[in-house]
Amino acid sequence: MPVIPKFMPEPESPRLRAPAKDTPTFSPDKVTVLFVLGGPGAGKGTQCANLVRDYGFTHLSAGDLLREEQNRAGSEFGDMIKDYIKSGQIVPMEVTVQLLENAMQADLDTKGGNGLFLIDGFPRKMDQALKFEESVCPSKFTLFFDCPEDEMQKRLLDRGKTSGRSDDNEESIKKRFRTFVDTSMPVVDYFEKEGRVEKISAIKGPGEVYEDVKKAMRKRGVEAKV
Repeated sequence: MPVIPKFMPEPESPRLRAPAKDTPTFSPDKVTVLFVLGGPGAGKGTQCANLVRDYGFTHLSAGDLLREEQNRAGSEFGDMIKDYIKSGQIVPMEVTVQLLENAMQADLDTKGGNGLFLIDGFPRKMDQALKFEESVCPSKFTLFFDCPEDEMQKRLLDRGKTSGRSDDNEESIKKRFRTFVDTSMPVVDYFEKEGRVEKISAIKGPGEVYEDVKKAMRKRGVEAKV
């Protein structure tokens, strides 16, 4: 994975800083980005796998990229990312945005990617949404998987028995729920007002949910490749 560039902190703030850009790195005429949002345990990963298989998207999980970076030998941000994830907090925007941009560029440069990207679990805050669309690429629309909190908690606790993830425990799960409601739902509301959200009920079984996803994709003019 490409090494993310070193950012210099603001003198008055510990936050990291991304390089300034006049235009997005990728044009929406050549690259299609779908954001995939939903509370922890809403089933985003399962549905992304279906879309990769049938539509040819490249699936980029912001959480997976952060976990890979925290474990990468020599990463200057590894310990910081680990602390944020363990406490259920959101990693500084500049790190996540840069990791996503690097992954997109690598897919296009080295894997012969087709320019179709699902970005899973991102943006989780308004500043992330605005920064990504300003500096990387405007999204086409957002798939929002809506699921009740008690169902998501049950799924995550079950997953925690085998996942080995440090944040699949009851204390971290509750923090992640609160973080999602407080910081990510305003992102969904913002894009919904722009007419760029497809809301999917995620309480049903995975097969039924995927049927609704396919209907939403057709509605937005995105056709399956198989």
